[in-house]
Amino acid sequence: MAASVRDNKDRSRFELDIGSEVAFASYRLTPSAVIITHTETPRALRGRGIASELVKGALDLIRRDGRKVIAGCGFVVDYLDKHPEDADLVA
Repeated sequence: MAASVRDNKDRSRFELDIGSEVAFASYRLTPSAVIITHTETPRALRGRGIASELVKGALDLIRRDGRKVIAGCGFVVDYLDKHPEDADLVA
């Protein structure tokens, strides 16, 4: 699923389509980092690992752009704690 995560720059959020639903992670930009401020998965789809796939895809895009990430929401903090392989991205 991570390959289908996209950066919707107009809405300042990373998005992942799941059928007709969209999970998203809102962000703010700084000169060198992306602050992920909120993640949201449609209620009916929660508990399936979709938010983790979304965050992983977002981190891949952030890495590709040569930026760092600042976890501004609890889910991203927890994700980064559980995935030390992405520690190099933390600002």
